[in-house]
Amino acid sequence: MNLFDFAGYGDEIWRGVMLTLGVGGGALVVAVLFGLLGAAGKLSNHWMTQKLAFLYTTLVRGIPELVLIIVLYYGVPTLVQNLVRLSVPGYRLDFNPVVTAVVVIGLIYGAFMTEVFRGAFLAVPGGQMEAARAFGMSRFKTFWRIHMPQMWRFALPGIGNVWMVLIKATALVSVIGLKDTLYWSGKAGEALHEPFKFLLIAAMIFLGITFVSEQLFRYAESRAQRGVEKVRH
Repeated sequence: MNLFDFAGYGDEIWRGVMLTLGVGGGALVVAVLFGLLGAAGKLSNHWMTQKLAFLYTTLVRGIPELVLIIVLYYGVPTLVQNLVRLSVPGYRLDFNPVVTAVVVIGLIYGAFMTEVFRGAFLAVPGGQMEAARAFGMSRFKTFWRIHMPQMWRFALPGIGNVWMVLIKATALVSVIGLKDTLYWSGKAGEALHEPFKFLLIAAMIFLGITFVSEQLFRYAESRAQRGVEKVRH
């Protein structure tokens, strides 16, 4: 078995890898945005905002990713169509599968990012915010210039861990018709009667992505730690 012989499916698998990375990268951006909003909600002084953030993280983390993808891609358009057709006969709503995959995966892992950012915000020493306000900085300037830059230093390890899980979850997008890495690997294995070989290739591709990602996040963490005094016991 020659793992480097793609038997004419090399271009398709490569396009699948690009789609996987595109969906994963887009979903990471969405997850960071939802995570920041969720963390802000949990740290808010308003009880309603806290409850909404708690409800978001509890529901999303408790439902399997595959169920959410299928429900939002197939279920929501069907529900909207049934409601709108009462007044507009023949109405049809279709979601773009790429946009759906990015938003749903981002929404799911935004719940995990919420806890990452909440812990990172709490890890920033409170005395620095008090000092900034003593110098006359507004709450917004204190947050933007003091709190936010330091928060990222504490959040990076958690963001890296969430990314590692998120990129593997993109393998689920084939259920809504996206031709990603797993889709083309499965098609090649089925056509050439070598399913084990091409699934092994897909596994190696994901392993390569996670390995490179780990090195990049380690580099980013080391850069973020520059100038920080390390305590030795």
